[in-house]
Amino acid sequence: MRYLVKEGCKRRVVVHCCTVRAVAEEIASHIEGVDMDLVVAGALLHDIGRSVDHSIMHAYLGSKIAERLGLPNEIVDIIRKHTGAGLDQEDVEELGLPPGDYMPSTLEEKIVAHADNMVSDNRVVAHGHSVDKLIYKGAFRGAERIEVLHMELSDLYGQDLDSLVKKLGEYPELKCLPADDECRGLPSP
Repeated sequence: MRYLVKEGCKRRVVVHCCTVRAVAEEIASHIEGVDMDLVVAGALLHDIGRSVDHSIMHAYLGSKIAERLGLPNEIVDIIRKHTGAGLDQEDVEELGLPPGDYMPSTLEEKIVAHADNMVSDNRVVAHGHSVDKLIYKGAFRGAERIEVLHMELSDLYGQDLDSLVKKLGEYPELKCLPADDECRGLPSP
């Protein structure tokens, strides 16, 4: 959390990241072989680029901030690849993003990306919320990728991940890294 605060993220972004962490941690806790520390760090830092930009470019800019901060490449990759269920080469060109790999490939990258799909602001939602937003924008390939990622992770988790809305609640209890106190007592946006 201290990185988000130090880089100038607004309280709303910090609370969103804490909420994504709650969802990502729950997903990861039921999937064998996942690096939980990496999932937690990636979830907490996935939107660090929103300290400077709120467009689709925030993921790329966030990865550059993470590189500048000397964070591990695995976290840099989670940040760059967290948008939707990834961006394919056609998306990258259409959106004017710098060339690069924006598709989550590791379990940790996929879990953080999908946890983000299941959080709207600070509210846990069914994955269809993100799918519908992309369909409304005409981003049909992106919507389909979210559906496929949802099915993949639901299979690994052992049940439909939309059940997390009920299991965690729409507004889950938030926690931060044990050494950090920035999330404690933060009011909801």
